[in-house]
Amino acid sequence: MLVEVLKSKIHRVKVTEANLDYIGSITIDEDLMDAANMIANEKVFIVNNNNGARFETYIIKGERGSGMICLNGAAARMAQKGDVVIIMTFAQMDFEEAKTFKPTVVFPDSETNKLVK
Repeated sequence: MLVEVLKSKIHRVKVTEANLDYIGSITIDEDLMDAANMIANEKVFIVNNNNGARFETYIIKGERGSGMICLNGAAARMAQKGDVVIIMTFAQMDFEEAKTFKPTVVFPDSETNKLVK
């Protein structure tokens, strides 16, 4: 049996931009992607702490070290600049493996979205 479990999470980052006139996705600072074990084009589930919106899209690499969290296309309707979001990925794995799997969770600086050393 396969179960779906949390693979990785970027916890509480601020949306830096919302670009409605762009092909849909979320642009994430590549440093955050690396730290959270996320890759370009990976499906993400996003929760907006400000308005309760919950939605899915895919990742585009953002400029490394920029702190960028930009919602693009239709996803730009789900959050405004300054909203706090949680970005999560999930993986399917065997039930026994899932019991011991530890997700990667990143807690960036709440103002700059940069990694805390």
